[in-house]
Amino acid sequence: MPPTPPSSPHDAGARPAPTRRPTAADGVLVVDKPAGWTSHDVVARVRRLAATRKVGHAGTLDPMATGVLVLGVGRATRLLTYVTGADKDYRATVRLGVDTTTDDAEGEVLRQVDAAGVVRADLDAQVAALTGDILQAPSAVSAIKVDGQRAYARVRAGEDVALAARPVRVARFEVLDVRPAQADGLAVLDVDVEVTCSSGTYVRALARDLGAALGVGGHLTALRRTRVGGFDLSQARTLEELGATPEDEAITVLPLAAAARAVLPVRELDEAEARALSYGQGVEAADEPAGPVAAVGPGEVLVAVVERRGPRLRPAVVFAPAS
Repeated sequence: MPPTPPSSPHDAGARPAPTRRPTAADGVLVVDKPAGWTSHDVVARVRRLAATRKVGHAGTLDPMATGVLVLGVGRATRLLTYVTGADKDYRATVRLGVDTTTDDAEGEVLRQVDAAGVVRADLDAQVAALTGDILQAPSAVSAIKVDGQRAYARVRAGEDVALAARPVRVARFEVLDVRPAQADGLAVLDVDVEVTCSSGTYVRALARDLGAALGVGGHLTALRRTRVGGFDLSQARTLEELGATPEDEAITVLPLAAAARAVLPVRELDEAEARALSYGQGVEAADEPAGPVAAVGPGEVLVAVVERRGPRLRPAVVFAPAS
């Protein structure tokens, strides 16, 4: 009797092997984060879409917030440290007349005050006082560590947490609209604002401090981040749009050099300079600033991020090492 031939994937009842999405190239993704998702939730989803665990984000957004979340894929995770410190734009709504435990709509109400007596001139004066270089105490439920533990974890454990004020810069704090509203029978004011601020600024702390200065309390009811450095909503894609990428295609990312150009000044390299930096050597400086500079070689390749040391530029991070 002849031997039984091996089974074939084409035999009746056999299931085809599942398609594995190709791994995404090294680069940056700008995601329009949906409300209700943590930044970690978004990273976990993108890890599956990018078919790699090497995904990180450049600065968290609270679950209630939406908008620009910058993610690095592959080697671009090493670029995120330069994105984190970039200034940011927000659109937000502040409710005057209500204090909450978290300074936003997710917290428990601490106090409600009739805000009908707040006049526009006083509002504008206090907004102006919160503009420029200021000292700001972060929200007690921030991710700042206190003795090795996140502040929000200490608050959830029942501790009273008071964080020290720190210098921040609010370059723009503009009132767009003021709308009377009601909360539990009391008059409140909903104030739509736009904010441009330095890294480390808490917009919900601005809402809290604005309400405190006006004597009625305040918290954030809506927050949308519209820009981080050179990345804005025009480049952002939703998770649904990313998920619609065919399973046999890699999701597209912003290449390393283009991403670096969005957040850093650039030094264009010739072939010899690119080769030297790829070996970890320095090159002659020209008029570059003292801080980090993206060194981009022929073919639009991000060779390194460099820093000026004396008369030469030295690599701080090499992205295209010599092979």
